[in-house]
Amino acid sequence: MTPIYLDYNASTPIDPSVAAAMRPFLEDAFGNPSSGHWASMPAKVALETARGQVAALLGCGADEIIFTSGGSEANNLALKGIFFANRHKGDHIITSQIEHPAILGPCKFLERLGARVTYLPVDGSGRVDPDHVQRAIVPGTILISVMHANNEVGTIQPIDKIGRIAREHGILLHTDAAQSVGKIPTKVDALNIDLLTMAGHKLYAHKGVGALYVKRGIELEPLIHGAGHERGRRAGTESALLAIGLGAACALVEDLAPMARVRALRDRLWEGLNRQFGDGVVLNGHHEHRLPNTLNVAFSGKIGAELLQRLDGLAASTGSACHAGRIELSPVLKAMGVRPEIGGGAIRFSLGRSTTEAEIDQVLKRLADELKPVA
Repeated sequence: MTPIYLDYNASTPIDPSVAAAMRPFLEDAFGNPSSGHWASMPAKVALETARGQVAALLGCGADEIIFTSGGSEANNLALKGIFFANRHKGDHIITSQIEHPAILGPCKFLERLGARVTYLPVDGSGRVDPDHVQRAIVPGTILISVMHANNEVGTIQPIDKIGRIAREHGILLHTDAAQSVGKIPTKVDALNIDLLTMAGHKLYAHKGVGALYVKRGIELEPLIHGAGHERGRRAGTESALLAIGLGAACALVEDLAPMARVRALRDRLWEGLNRQFGDGVVLNGHHEHRLPNTLNVAFSGKIGAELLQRLDGLAASTGSACHAGRIELSPVLKAMGVRPEIGGGAIRFSLGRSTTEAEIDQVLKRLADELKPVA
């Protein structure tokens, strides 16, 4: 099988425009952006230009963007930074059961330090009920953190409604938007959020860079202490090279028009699978409120990992693991109440801007050949 990449939710290729923007800074403009002399100025200008590009994508001020090493650091900074800066106000955090480990891990860590964390359930489509958020709020709740869109099934959360609830109670709202930025609108005012995480390698930039939006006026304890870089919120000499890549990627994905074509290809894949296998294939995630590039399906009676292994050359992800004949579902599918005999056959196909119709048709043909009944 000709190699086909349908794992864009795991990581995207670096777009040529991003690489081109970075290339001059591999050799020149080596100066420290924080220095005050001639050698620092090109790097400083490039760094702040990139910050403005990130801010433009999110609809916020450039001074509200903190560059990080990626989504995991941004999530850690959001949760730990708010917790440590607000111990005098409370110790309660609300999140969901289907968050990325970069949220669940910090929550578990903070619980060891005395935090109280409520892990909200989701429905069968992977959505959080805003009423559950409302009921979970208690005296001492200082932060709500619910992802914008799930990386595994693509379900989009009602963040704007949750944000209104948070503001009514004077509680900060953070959203992990690593999967949604560049795929659906992520203007911070429309989402009613206070903090937002993004990751470069999910939107056609490189690995090792991300950003955290922090609404102006919010107090945040740094994770990394030292000099006053990033307005005192993240010590360490900034990399103009990495920031340039992220900024160029944000400028690229600000135009969401290409996602209409990606959505059409995703639907072509689903319609083809449904036509070929009928009730033998099940959609995981919300039918409507779902990322335009994400299709998580379960092949009944199959094991997703084994099926992918036989489809040599297809890069995609599974939602379960098989140990000693026992199927272990991912925490996301388990929280959604997916039965093991269904979820064991789950495969996530995540498409990107470079995905072609020919690739989708080839995947459909290979699956039909692999799963056709034996005479």
